[in-house]
Amino acid sequence: MRYSVLFFTLFLAAFLIAQQKPATKPASSTPSAHSTANLPSEDVVNAFMHQTFGYDPQLTWKIVSIKPSQAEGLAEVTVQISGPQGQGVQKFYVSEDGKHAVVGEIIPFGSKPFEKAQLELEKKATGPAKGPANAPVKIVEFSDLQCPHCKEANPTIEKLLSEEPDIHFVYQNFPLPSHNWAEKAAAYDDCVAKASHDAFWKFVDSVYEVQDQITADNADQKLTELADKAGVKGSDVAACAALPETQSRVQASVNLGQSLDVTGTPTLFINGRPVGVNANSYDALKQLVDFAAKEK
Repeated sequence: MRYSVLFFTLFLAAFLIAQQKPATKPASSTPSAHSTANLPSEDVVNAFMHQTFGYDPQLTWKIVSIKPSQAEGLAEVTVQISGPQGQGVQKFYVSEDGKHAVVGEIIPFGSKPFEKAQLELEKKATGPAKGPANAPVKIVEFSDLQCPHCKEANPTIEKLLSEEPDIHFVYQNFPLPSHNWAEKAAAYDDCVAKASHDAFWKFVDSVYEVQDQITADNADQKLTELADKAGVKGSDVAACAALPETQSRVQASVNLGQSLDVTGTPTLFINGRPVGVNANSYDALKQLVDFAAKEK
């Protein structure tokens, strides 16, 4: 009973930050260096979920993926679970013998645990940027313009960048599937950035300002108007946003985030170190930036 309560509590935490959690694409067919012979079956996962949560008829779940984890000998199971408090995605890791599971995240380990992510971001994080390219600290933000947490965190990030000018900052789109106009907004901001670097930052700020006024039904109209106000031609941006190549660029940014295990927005990487951010995290972020600069 104690185990079930603990497990339920951990899943409950996912509900409370549901709007930060993207639906992970099924990846059971993705090639892996690890054997797939000992992966639990969907029947076993469903039976486990039923035994753990079946007592509450308000809770439902859907298996998103079952695949080998980055840590050899563990299977990574991703489940989308829904209840009165919202919807969230949670991972757990199953032992090779199929008798034990650990809830949480697999994190890199070693003397340079963030180096791999840092190198990947240096190669592939090509979103709109500001600050000196050769700065000792590089921050990459994965964000969603419909995400309220991103809106709340934006002033904190802006304060950090204004007071710590020796930072190279890169913005990457990471629209969450649970948000009904986020992907469209990502396409618009991608096109605004192509038209004008300065207009991009104005556009992002303006979307956050009226975020609660934008809906799936009026998104094209609102985003076009905001592009005009940012200083670019809104009708051209709208046409660009509908192009397949624009969708491909947005998806490439999402793929980059997923390859780095981004599971919510906003997520920052400070020289490769993943960091959550909120409206009250300025002091912690500054400490991390100062530390990263010294380590560099």
